[in-house]
Formats: sequence, structure tokens, C-alpha cells
Amino acid sequence: MIEVDGSFGEGGGQVLRTAIALAAVLSKDIHVFNIRAGRAEPGLRPQHMTGVKAAAELCSSELEGLRVGSTEFTFKPGKLRAGTFRFDVGTAGSITLVLQTLMPILAFAPGSVRLEITGGTDVNWSPPIDYLRLVTLPILKKIGYKAELETVRRGHYPRGGGLVKFSTEGASILHSLTNKSASSISKIYGISHAVALPRHVAERQAAAAKKCLEEAKLPYPSIDVEVLDDRRQLGPGSGIVLSAETQNGNILGADALGERGRPAEEVGSTAGSILVEEVESGAILDRHMGDIIVPYLVLAQGTSEVSISRVTQHTQTNVKVAEWLTWVRINLEGEIDQPGKLEVKGLSLTR
Repeated sequence: MIEVDGSFGEGGGQVLRTAIALAAVLSKDIHVFNIRAGRAEPGLRPQHMTGVKAAAELCSSELEGLRVGSTEFTFKPGKLRAGTFRFDVGTAGSITLVLQTLMPILAFAPGSVRLEITGGTDVNWSPPIDYLRLVTLPILKKIGYKAELETVRRGHYPRGGGLVKFSTEGASILHSLTNKSASSISKIYGISHAVALPRHVAERQAAAAKKCLEEAKLPYPSIDVEVLDDRRQLGPGSGIVLSAETQNGNILGADALGERGRPAEEVGSTAGSILVEEVESGAILDRHMGDIIVPYLVLAQGTSEVSISRVTQHTQTNVKVAEWLTWVRINLEGEIDQPGKLEVKGLSLTR
């Protein structure tokens, strides 16, 4: 059984998500301890349990010690399953963080999988659902991951109630990812949304983001930010996600979330400023994809060499957890909050 120290690195749910995903795919028993040891409320929270239970259902796992507040549990995976599954994160717990656990597993499922997940689509400290659709999935598609995502209903803090459908058509063959020569931006696309709020909130976010990008005086093409509003949702909320695609297919993203008392203009300009930083870095992966991509590259065929706009603690955490689970040596260059590079020799796993 592999021992996984849940207090390592950022010491939160990232350790759990990556460890569970890789353990399920590789059929390795793990014991996770010191879960969230340094947090104000140590141990498992309901949103973490949803991800673990969902993964357990996808791989017929045996679980011991899993309960709210627990600081340790064991996970003994069985065979991967196909089929239709429904999971409820509860209130505004992040749907995208649950999907971070499940998506690597689905790459090796023995058949088609349909998921319906209820919870928060756009909440603090997690990627918004539009980032997953505009940035994560297109990048994963380039390495052979095939999936479809539909946002049926958005959910914001504190009421949640969002609904997302996610589907795959069976096992994928994942390929390595390597740097391409620098090239100019071919298009910028974004989604600015406001639910249970006036439409002008989303419009002001979009306008501020465009203004920020235009003032950067970089060689951008036209900037297309779609404005979405829906007053039928359970609770108010807003946000914006931007993606920049280069002529050779690299995709970089940025996002910002609205909150009570925060001007819409500040939300939009924050996302715009971050995207400018990402583009100016010259990297092929933004700061968030730098950690999200790690388990996929570990399981892929061949050796990946990619540049990251900014190394984060989540990146370091994912690298270490992947090494614990696979014994693959991953070379991560760069300090926290500085540009970095990842070199990963994949396991060439197939199903």
C-alpha cells in the first residue's frame, strides 16, 4: 500500500484529487493521512468526500475511514466501470474540482461514461466551468482525450445548485505534449456571465476585459467576449473566462469571479490583466494548466516537455504526488511564482 501525506505542499484537496485519480487508473491501494492537517478545519470536508466517493464508484473501490472530519482513509480500487452516474457535491461545492479527480479515470474507462454532477460551477478557489470548457478540454483533446461538457445550470456560492453533464466515449490513448515555436495570437474568445443579476453586469465585465487587452498594445486580433445572462438561476453570481489561442494551437486562459461589493469593471480588468501576463510569458501552458496537466502526462505515451507561465504550489504538489504513485521521475524547473518547465516521461498506459 502506498502512503500519501495529505499535508504535503499546498496541503489541501489537490493531494487527494491527484492521488485518487492515479490510484484508480493504476489499481494501486493507497493510505492517505494528515489530510488538510494545517487548515483551520482539518480533515475531509463534504466536497472532498464527493470526489473520493465518485471515484470509488467509477472503479468499484473499497473505502475505509472515509467520513467528514477524518484525517486519514484507505482507498483500494477495483475494475474501472462504464455507465451513467449522478453525483451531488452539495450546496456550492465545486463541480470542477470533482471533475479534476474523475477526468483522468475516465480516459481509461472500458466504455462510454455519462456523468451528471450537481453543485457549484463558478466558486472561489477552483477553476470556473468555462475554463474547463474553453481551456482544459481543448488542450487535453490535443493529446488524445475526448470528452463533451454541457453546463445545464450555473451554481454560485452559497446556494449552488448548478448542473453539469460530462461524457466520454471510452478509453483514450494519451500522447505526449511538447513545446512548439512561439507564434502570435490567432484569436481571443471569452464568456462573461451574470445570473440572477442585470445583464449590464456581464456587459461591463466584458467591456473592461476588452479595454485591458487593447491597452496592452500587443498584436491581438479581434476580441470576442460572449455575454450570457440568466435570471432564472437559484442565486446571483457573475464571472468571466478568457482564452487566447496562438496560430500553432497553444491555448492560454485567465478568469475572475464576481462577488458582492466588487465592481464588474474590476472583475473584467483582472481577467484581462492575467491573460496579458500569460501571453507575454511565451509559455504554452498557463499557471493553472501547469498543474492540471500533470496526471495526464504521467499516463501518456512518450516524453512531454512543456513550458509553464508560472510555477504554483499546486504544480509542485501534483508533481510530488505523481512521483509517489508511479515512481516516474518528473523534472520540474522553476521556483514558485516564476516561469517553469515540465519534463515527464509517461507510462504509456493503455486499456
